[in-house]
Amino acid sequence: MPMSTLTSPARTRQRRTASDGPSYWMLAPALVFFAVFALIPLLGVAVLSLTNWDGLGTPSFAGFANWQSVFTNPVTLNAMWLTLAMTVLTYVTQAPISILLGVFMAGKEKYRAAYSVLYFLPLLFSAAAVGIAFKALLDPNFGLSNAFNTPWLSQDWLGSTDLVFYVLIFVIAWCFVPFHSLLYQAGVKQIPTSLYEAAMLDGAGRVRTFFSVTLPQIKYTVITSSTLMIVGSLTYFDLVFVMTNGGPGNATRILPLDMYLTGFRSYQMGPASAIAVILVVVGLVISLLLNKLSGSDKMESQQEGA
Repeated sequence: MPMSTLTSPARTRQRRTASDGPSYWMLAPALVFFAVFALIPLLGVAVLSLTNWDGLGTPSFAGFANWQSVFTNPVTLNAMWLTLAMTVLTYVTQAPISILLGVFMAGKEKYRAAYSVLYFLPLLFSAAAVGIAFKALLDPNFGLSNAFNTPWLSQDWLGSTDLVFYVLIFVIAWCFVPFHSLLYQAGVKQIPTSLYEAAMLDGAGRVRTFFSVTLPQIKYTVITSSTLMIVGSLTYFDLVFVMTNGGPGNATRILPLDMYLTGFRSYQMGPASAIAVILVVVGLVISLLLNKLSGSDKMESQQEGA
Protein backbone atom coordinates (compact mmCIF):
# COMPACT_ATOMS: atom_id res chain seq x y z
CA MET A 1 0.00 0.00 0.00
CA PRO A 2 1.51 3.39 -0.96
CA MET A 3 2.61 5.62 1.88
CA SER A 4 0.50 8.49 0.51
CA THR A 5 -2.68 6.54 1.22
CA LEU A 6 -1.78 6.06 4.88
CA THR A 7 -3.07 8.64 7.26
CA SER A 8 -1.83 8.98 10.79
CA PRO A 9 -4.41 8.99 13.59
CA ALA A 10 -3.35 12.48 14.69
CA ARG A 11 -3.80 13.87 11.17
CA THR A 12 -7.20 12.16 10.92
CA ARG A 13 -8.31 13.75 14.18
CA GLN A 14 -7.11 17.18 13.05
CA ARG A 15 -8.92 16.87 9.72
CA ARG A 16 -12.08 15.66 11.45
CA THR A 17 -11.92 18.49 13.97
CA ALA A 18 -11.39 21.11 11.31
CA SER A 19 -14.19 19.86 9.08
CA ASP A 20 -16.78 18.70 11.61
CA GLY A 21 -16.37 21.33 14.32
CA PRO A 22 -18.59 24.43 14.51
CA SER A 23 -17.46 27.48 12.60
CA TYR A 24 -16.20 30.48 14.50
CA TRP A 25 -18.61 32.59 12.50
CA MET A 26 -21.37 31.17 14.68
CA LEU A 27 -19.99 33.36 17.47
CA ALA A 28 -20.54 36.52 15.45
CA PRO A 29 -24.19 37.20 16.49
CA ALA A 30 -23.38 36.77 20.18
CA LEU A 31 -20.28 38.95 19.91
CA VAL A 32 -22.19 41.69 18.10
CA PHE A 33 -24.98 41.56 20.68
CA PHE A 34 -22.45 41.72 23.54
CA ALA A 35 -20.59 44.63 21.96
CA VAL A 36 -23.71 46.69 21.24
CA PHE A 37 -25.46 46.14 24.57
CA ALA A 38 -22.49 45.75 26.95
CA LEU A 39 -19.13 47.02 25.73
CA ILE A 40 -20.27 50.21 24.00
CA PRO A 41 -22.54 51.34 26.90
CA LEU A 42 -19.76 50.53 29.38
CA LEU A 43 -17.31 52.61 27.35
CA GLY A 44 -19.83 55.44 27.28
CA VAL A 45 -20.23 55.31 31.07
CA ALA A 46 -16.44 55.34 31.49
CA VAL A 47 -16.20 58.46 29.29
CA LEU A 48 -19.11 60.07 31.13
CA SER A 49 -17.29 59.55 34.45
CA LEU A 50 -14.68 62.06 33.22
CA THR A 51 -17.25 64.81 32.62
CA ASN A 52 -19.49 67.20 34.51
CA TRP A 53 -23.11 66.64 33.49
CA ASP A 54 -26.43 67.19 35.17
CA GLY A 55 -28.37 65.02 32.75
CA LEU A 56 -29.79 67.91 30.73
CA GLY A 57 -27.08 70.28 29.55
CA THR A 58 -23.93 69.69 27.57
CA PRO A 59 -21.26 67.57 29.31
CA SER A 60 -17.97 69.31 30.02
CA PHE A 61 -14.65 67.56 30.53
CA ALA A 62 -13.65 67.30 34.19
CA GLY A 63 -10.75 64.86 34.09
CA PHE A 64 -10.38 62.70 37.19
CA ALA A 65 -12.12 65.19 39.48
CA ASN A 66 -15.19 62.94 39.70
CA TRP A 67 -13.07 59.96 40.70
CA GLN A 68 -11.34 62.02 43.33
CA SER A 69 -14.69 63.16 44.72
CA VAL A 70 -15.96 59.58 44.82
CA PHE A 71 -13.03 58.36 46.90
CA THR A 72 -13.18 61.36 49.25
CA ASN A 73 -16.95 61.60 49.70
CA PRO A 74 -17.81 60.18 53.16
CA VAL A 75 -21.28 59.11 52.00
CA THR A 76 -19.86 57.06 49.12
CA LEU A 77 -17.10 55.61 51.30
CA ASN A 78 -19.76 54.55 53.80
CA ALA A 79 -21.74 53.02 50.92
CA MET A 80 -18.67 50.99 49.92
CA TRP A 81 -18.32 49.70 53.47
CA LEU A 82 -22.03 48.83 53.67
CA THR A 83 -21.82 47.02 50.33
CA LEU A 84 -18.87 44.96 51.57
CA ALA A 85 -20.69 44.15 54.81
CA MET A 86 -23.84 43.19 52.92
CA THR A 87 -21.84 40.97 50.54
CA VAL A 88 -20.23 39.09 53.41
CA LEU A 89 -23.35 38.78 55.55
CA THR A 90 -25.66 37.73 52.73
CA TYR A 91 -23.17 35.08 51.63
CA VAL A 92 -22.66 33.75 55.16
CA THR A 93 -26.42 33.61 55.60
CA GLN A 94 -27.45 32.19 52.23
CA ALA A 95 -24.69 29.68 51.49
CA PRO A 96 -25.18 27.19 54.36
CA ILE A 97 -28.97 27.40 54.25
CA SER A 98 -29.00 26.88 50.48
CA ILE A 99 -26.68 23.87 50.68
CA LEU A 100 -28.70 22.20 53.43
CA LEU A 101 -32.02 22.84 51.68
CA GLY A 102 -30.61 21.65 48.35
CA VAL A 103 -29.38 18.41 49.91
CA PHE A 104 -32.72 17.93 51.65
CA MET A 105 -34.74 18.52 48.46
CA ALA A 106 -32.56 16.09 46.50
CA GLY A 107 -33.97 13.17 48.49
CA LYS A 108 -36.25 10.68 46.79
CA GLU A 109 -39.13 10.88 49.28
CA LYS A 110 -42.31 12.44 47.89
CA TYR A 111 -42.81 14.84 50.81
CA ARG A 112 -39.48 16.47 49.92
CA ALA A 113 -40.82 17.25 46.46
CA ALA A 114 -43.81 18.96 48.08
CA TYR A 115 -41.48 21.04 50.24
CA SER A 116 -39.48 21.93 47.14
CA VAL A 117 -42.56 23.56 45.64
CA LEU A 118 -43.04 25.67 48.78
CA TYR A 119 -39.39 26.72 48.87
CA PHE A 120 -39.63 27.73 45.22
CA LEU A 121 -42.49 30.21 45.75
CA PRO A 122 -40.34 33.28 46.64
CA LEU A 123 -38.76 33.06 43.18
CA LEU A 124 -42.14 33.82 41.61
CA PHE A 125 -42.37 37.29 43.17
CA SER A 126 -40.57 40.40 41.96
CA ALA A 127 -38.19 42.18 44.31
CA ALA A 128 -40.41 45.27 44.33
CA ALA A 129 -43.46 43.22 45.37
CA VAL A 130 -41.44 41.51 48.12
CA GLY A 131 -40.18 44.86 49.35
CA ILE A 132 -43.68 46.34 49.54
CA ALA A 133 -45.03 43.25 51.31
CA PHE A 134 -42.29 43.16 53.96
CA LYS A 135 -42.48 46.91 54.45
CA ALA A 136 -46.16 46.53 55.31
CA LEU A 137 -45.60 43.45 57.49
CA LEU A 138 -42.85 45.15 59.50
CA ASP A 139 -44.73 48.39 60.02
CA PRO A 140 -44.86 48.98 63.81
CA ASN A 141 -48.37 50.45 63.67
CA PHE A 142 -50.43 48.07 61.53
CA GLY A 143 -48.10 45.20 60.59
CA LEU A 144 -47.48 41.87 62.28
CA SER A 145 -47.29 43.48 65.71
CA ASN A 146 -50.87 44.72 65.44
CA ALA A 147 -52.11 41.43 63.97
CA PHE A 148 -50.70 39.22 66.75
CA ASN A 149 -50.58 41.82 69.53
CA THR A 150 -46.98 40.88 70.25
CA PRO A 151 -44.76 43.55 71.85
CA TRP A 152 -41.61 41.99 70.43
CA LEU A 153 -42.87 42.51 66.88
CA SER A 154 -43.83 46.13 67.51
CA GLN A 155 -40.27 47.35 67.07
CA ASP A 156 -39.51 49.86 64.35
CA TRP A 157 -37.67 47.33 62.20
CA LEU A 158 -37.06 49.63 59.24
CA GLY A 159 -36.63 52.83 61.24
CA SER A 160 -33.94 51.69 63.64
CA THR A 161 -30.32 52.03 62.53
CA ASP A 162 -29.46 49.03 64.72
CA LEU A 163 -32.00 46.69 63.11
CA VAL A 164 -32.69 47.77 59.54
CA PHE A 165 -29.49 46.39 58.00
CA TYR A 166 -30.06 42.92 59.43
CA VAL A 167 -33.71 43.02 58.36
CA LEU A 168 -32.54 43.58 54.79
CA ILE A 169 -30.16 40.64 55.09
CA PHE A 170 -33.08 38.44 56.16
CA VAL A 171 -35.36 39.61 53.33
CA ILE A 172 -32.61 39.17 50.73
CA ALA A 173 -31.99 35.62 51.98
CA TRP A 174 -35.73 34.90 51.86
CA CYS A 175 -35.76 36.00 48.21
CA PHE A 176 -32.68 34.26 46.86
CA VAL A 177 -32.10 31.14 48.98
CA PRO A 178 -34.67 29.16 46.89
CA PHE A 179 -32.74 29.83 43.69
CA HIS A 180 -29.43 28.63 45.10
CA SER A 181 -31.14 25.67 46.76
CA LEU A 182 -32.35 24.69 43.32
CA LEU A 183 -28.76 24.74 42.05
CA TYR A 184 -27.57 22.53 44.90
CA GLN A 185 -30.50 20.16 44.45
CA ALA A 186 -29.46 19.64 40.82
CA GLY A 187 -25.82 19.21 41.84
CA VAL A 188 -26.57 16.62 44.52
CA LYS A 189 -28.71 14.57 42.14
CA GLN A 190 -25.68 14.19 39.86
CA ILE A 191 -23.67 12.40 42.57
CA PRO A 192 -23.34 8.66 41.90
CA THR A 193 -25.33 6.58 44.37
CA SER A 194 -22.42 4.15 44.52
CA LEU A 195 -20.46 6.70 46.57
CA TYR A 196 -23.17 6.81 49.22
CA GLU A 197 -23.39 3.03 49.24
CA ALA A 198 -19.64 2.80 49.76
CA ALA A 199 -19.79 5.32 52.59
CA MET A 200 -22.62 3.36 54.21
CA LEU A 201 -20.59 0.14 54.02
CA ASP A 202 -17.68 1.93 55.67
CA GLY A 203 -19.96 2.88 58.55
CA ALA A 204 -20.16 6.61 57.82
CA GLY A 205 -23.11 8.45 59.34
CA ARG A 206 -25.11 11.21 57.73
CA VAL A 207 -22.84 14.01 58.94
CA ARG A 208 -19.67 12.23 57.85
CA THR A 209 -21.23 11.34 54.49
CA PHE A 210 -22.24 14.97 53.98
CA PHE A 211 -18.72 16.30 54.55
CA SER A 212 -16.82 13.43 52.92
CA VAL A 213 -19.03 12.70 49.90
CA THR A 214 -21.63 15.38 49.21
CA LEU A 215 -19.59 18.56 49.65
CA PRO A 216 -16.54 17.41 47.66
CA GLN A 217 -18.77 16.25 44.82
CA ILE A 218 -20.65 19.55 44.50
CA LYS A 219 -17.63 21.83 44.79
CA TYR A 220 -18.17 23.24 41.29
CA THR A 221 -21.77 24.00 42.14
CA VAL A 222 -20.60 25.71 45.32
CA ILE A 223 -18.23 27.92 43.34
CA THR A 224 -20.90 28.75 40.77
CA SER A 225 -23.46 29.58 43.43
CA SER A 226 -20.89 31.62 45.34
CA THR A 227 -20.12 33.62 42.21
CA LEU A 228 -23.80 34.41 41.70
CA MET A 229 -24.24 35.34 45.37
CA ILE A 230 -21.22 37.60 45.63
CA VAL A 231 -21.55 39.33 42.27
CA GLY A 232 -25.31 39.55 42.74
CA SER A 233 -24.82 41.36 46.05
CA LEU A 234 -23.35 44.25 44.05
CA THR A 235 -26.69 44.72 42.27
CA TYR A 236 -29.10 44.85 45.21
CA PHE A 237 -31.02 48.01 44.40
CA ASP A 238 -34.75 47.55 43.90
CA LEU A 239 -35.37 45.72 47.19
CA VAL A 240 -33.38 48.26 49.24
CA PHE A 241 -34.90 51.19 47.35
CA VAL A 242 -38.46 50.05 47.98
CA MET A 243 -38.00 49.08 51.63
CA THR A 244 -35.75 51.84 53.01
CA ASN A 245 -34.66 54.21 50.21
CA GLY A 246 -31.24 54.12 51.86
CA GLY A 247 -32.49 55.15 55.29
CA PRO A 248 -32.79 55.75 58.08
CA GLY A 249 -30.16 58.35 57.36
CA ASN A 250 -27.57 56.50 55.29
CA ALA A 251 -27.78 53.24 57.22
CA THR A 252 -28.71 51.20 54.14
CA ARG A 253 -27.36 53.39 51.35
CA ILE A 254 -25.33 50.71 49.59
CA LEU A 255 -23.26 51.47 46.50
CA PRO A 256 -25.87 50.69 43.78
CA LEU A 257 -28.39 52.89 45.59
CA ASP A 258 -25.76 55.59 46.13
CA MET A 259 -25.11 55.55 42.37
CA TYR A 260 -28.81 56.07 41.65
CA LEU A 261 -29.28 58.83 44.24
CA THR A 262 -26.12 60.63 43.12
CA GLY A 263 -27.12 60.56 39.48
CA PHE A 264 -30.91 60.97 39.54
CA ARG A 265 -31.49 62.84 42.79
CA SER A 266 -28.39 65.05 42.97
CA TYR A 267 -28.04 65.24 39.17
CA GLN A 268 -24.32 64.46 39.27
CA MET A 269 -23.97 62.03 36.41
CA GLY A 270 -20.17 62.15 36.41
CA PRO A 271 -19.64 60.77 39.94
CA ALA A 272 -22.57 58.37 39.45
CA SER A 273 -20.90 56.99 36.31
CA ALA A 274 -17.64 56.58 38.24
CA ILE A 275 -19.49 54.54 40.87
CA ALA A 276 -21.04 52.43 38.09
CA VAL A 277 -17.60 51.69 36.63
CA ILE A 278 -16.34 50.68 40.09
CA LEU A 279 -19.23 48.23 40.47
CA VAL A 280 -18.58 46.71 37.05
CA VAL A 281 -14.84 46.35 37.60
CA VAL A 282 -15.26 44.82 41.06
CA GLY A 283 -17.89 42.41 39.78
CA LEU A 284 -15.70 41.33 36.85
CA VAL A 285 -12.64 40.82 39.04
CA ILE A 286 -14.56 38.72 41.56
CA SER A 287 -16.22 36.71 38.82
CA LEU A 288 -12.91 36.00 37.06
CA LEU A 289 -11.19 35.00 40.30
CA LEU A 290 -13.96 32.58 41.22
CA ASN A 291 -14.11 31.29 37.66
CA LYS A 292 -10.43 30.35 37.89
CA LEU A 293 -11.29 28.11 40.81
CA SER A 294 -14.20 26.43 39.05
CA GLY A 295 -12.40 25.12 35.97
CA SER A 296 -14.38 24.04 32.91
CA ASP A 297 -16.81 21.61 34.58
CA LYS A 298 -19.01 24.03 36.46
CA MET A 299 -22.35 22.83 37.74
CA GLU A 300 -21.26 19.19 37.57
CA SER A 301 -20.11 16.71 40.12
CA GLN A 302 -16.66 15.19 39.82
CA GLN A 303 -18.09 11.96 38.51
CA GLU A 304 -20.96 11.31 36.17
CA GLY A 305 -24.21 10.73 37.98
CA ALA A 306 -25.87 7.35 37.99
